[in-house]
Amino acid sequence: MGANFGIAGMDWQQRVNWDRMREYRIERARAMMKKHGLGAVLCMYDENVRYITGTLTPGWNRLKPGLRYAMLCGDGRPVLFEQGDIGFQIERHSPWIPKENVRHSFAWIKGAAGPASTQQVNKFVKAVIQAMKDNGVAGQKLGVDFVDINMINVFKENNINWVDGMTPMMEARAVKSQDEQECFRIVGAIGDATHWECMKFLRPGVTENQVTAHLMEYLYNIPGMEDVEDVIVSSGPNTWPNWRNFSDRIIQPGDIVFMDLAALTWNGYKSCYYRTYCVGKEPSQEQKDTYNTALGWLYDSIGAVKAGATTRDIASKWPSAMETWGYEDEDQAAANLWGHGLGLAQYDPPVISRIWSLDHPIEIQEGMTFALETQHGKRFRYGVRIEEMLIVKKNEIEIVSNFPVKQITVVDPLPGYGDHVK
Repeated sequence: MGANFGIAGMDWQQRVNWDRMREYRIERARAMMKKHGLGAVLCMYDENVRYITGTLTPGWNRLKPGLRYAMLCGDGRPVLFEQGDIGFQIERHSPWIPKENVRHSFAWIKGAAGPASTQQVNKFVKAVIQAMKDNGVAGQKLGVDFVDINMINVFKENNINWVDGMTPMMEARAVKSQDEQECFRIVGAIGDATHWECMKFLRPGVTENQVTAHLMEYLYNIPGMEDVEDVIVSSGPNTWPNWRNFSDRIIQPGDIVFMDLAALTWNGYKSCYYRTYCVGKEPSQEQKDTYNTALGWLYDSIGAVKAGATTRDIASKWPSAMETWGYEDEDQAAANLWGHGLGLAQYDPPVISRIWSLDHPIEIQEGMTFALETQHGKRFRYGVRIEEMLIVKKNEIEIVSNFPVKQITVVDPLPGYGDHVK
């Protein structure tokens, strides 16, 4: 299966049902909130605000918790505290939020407000208490997904019983609805097309950042594309260790290159999707062998994925970092052999690693959407990286990344002509 239909809304074909998806997310967050004994959750991270309100955090607001935030209280509808007077646009754009639940935020910008921070946090806390009173949950536990020293002090002064609110939100986001899964398929299809575009554009002489720029432009021309967090393009010695970046390095004939679509964001839903290329000649037998090793690790771990299995079952298919690369411990190879949930955040549950999954396994559930990725290489010479995105179904898995993966993709207009290149 791929993306079932197109990416625009139509009156004659049922595609992503946005209303149904928004209600699923609200009620799933509410269920996890109640499961953890909370009267309300206060969400300040972008992905959690999006999850319970269906509203977009503009780019300049991201990574600044408190500029905008949201609450889910008891059985009430979500309350959105929007930055400044943007709330008037929210009333127009997002009619699923009751007008009286669109309020303005009280920000202190992580303390950048200086001495005024205490004043602002006091206003913030007063509004939080009022929202809980409005919904009949005053005095009950408040789950928060972010806290700073300013909040801690004023919460204490106001006798707010605040606890971990990120865990219930993570649990809510872990299992995707049918509409979220369709968004994920569309993200996969966009990733397929972008890797094809990368294959056509790659050639000796261009720089890593030129490839990144070209693919950024390509992606932002796609309807529904909100953000492209990163397009990682690494070549030659930059591929191992994988520095997960791009530079102005000129790609040379015979270079191994990999490209990762690290969080292209279509209607909120994110990707992570690596493929490996060889530019200007066929890869050497050693490079092919290295790739086949990494591919084996990847597909062995994919074979362990099923509803009811655990993250230990998956991580155990990967080799030890100490035995494979001579590292001090597994943490030194963090993210080399890796799995992570994909949704409104780049890291939804489950996150899979030998660092923790062997000793702290998490059950794989139907409806989880995540990526698995492996890499291998020769230090400062070349490295390969491969990644697949998948949906866990009741009795099978569905891979939504469909660009060819069985071997290194060769970008060579004159096969055999570059065999002399080292």
